[in-house]
Amino acid sequence: MGLVLCILAVALVFEFINGFHDTANAIATTIATKALTPRQAIVMSAVFNLIGALVGTAVATTIGTGLVDVRYVTSQVILCALMSGIIWNLLTWWLGLPSSSSHALIGGLCGAALAAAGGRWSVIRWAVSSGANHPMEGLWPKVLKPMILSPACGILIGFLVMGFLLALFHRLRPNTVRIVFGRLQLLSAAWMSFSHGTNDAQKTMGIIALTLFTATSSAAFDHLPGWLGFLRAPEFKVYVWIKVICAVTMAAGTAAGGYRIISTMGRKMVRLQPIHGFAAQTTAAGIIHLASHWGMPLSTTHVISSSIMGAGATRRLSAVKWTLVERMVWAWIMTLPITAGIGYLLTSVVLWLQR
Repeated sequence: MGLVLCILAVALVFEFINGFHDTANAIATTIATKALTPRQAIVMSAVFNLIGALVGTAVATTIGTGLVDVRYVTSQVILCALMSGIIWNLLTWWLGLPSSSSHALIGGLCGAALAAAGGRWSVIRWAVSSGANHPMEGLWPKVLKPMILSPACGILIGFLVMGFLLALFHRLRPNTVRIVFGRLQLLSAAWMSFSHGTNDAQKTMGIIALTLFTATSSAAFDHLPGWLGFLRAPEFKVYVWIKVICAVTMAAGTAAGGYRIISTMGRKMVRLQPIHGFAAQTTAAGIIHLASHWGMPLSTTHVISSSIMGAGATRRLSAVKWTLVERMVWAWIMTLPITAGIGYLLTSVVLWLQR
């Protein structure tokens, strides 16, 4: 019982860190273009992240049951997966690198489950068909394929959207364009924050729902006091109270801000005008919203970063600081294997101590 409550607390710590680590995903361009002050942007992002987190559970279901064999998922496995994600998030936050909290959690879960299964790779659901009329489930279709395609789509669509806007409004005076898109960017930033909430907050919801289901199935809640009866989960289900507590925690983390990453994405990678910010945020929000509908735990960091690159590249390719982009790409590539390794190591140590 104590371990389960510890896991719930650590899961909410991860959600809080996810909130301030990924604040930049929604608001970096808004701040960089001076459409809003940092404080205004963070408050707006927190509100729309909260609303978005309460919508849908498709991504939570993928995280909770779609990536690894739940027969090997114990409370210790979940705790080690969360600790792996937290360690990587804090490290990349300190370095100012916009890495993926989503992939950090997924990598940690896969590595921890692999250790619990004694190194049997079959514990990871690589690609599973759930029926002729249902999409493929598993790590490849839900995580790895989107990890490759989403940045490519962000760059291409961001470039095309920006090109279309430039062609449409090239006759207007630059000051008029700046004023108009400075206002429109408030809408795109709100949509980006909402989409971020529909995807990122659900990952921790899935972990908490899986924790409660595992604890209930293992009889850990058999002697639970009556006032804690809401913790019992005889089936995997994302209950309303889980949605609310995760949404509020992510909103609080968002309100705490992540100025190191905001600086990297909004100022250092490419200089943006309001029209560029609008194009990048609209592109990213659309991609993330579609992924949430399909239950794909997408990296919102990858999508908005690549959308910024695409929009910025319309000025000229040299406008993008490609040396910084290279550092970011290496952080993206290394997130899954490093967090999987940390999760595997932590779980192996825990299992060795239990012998």
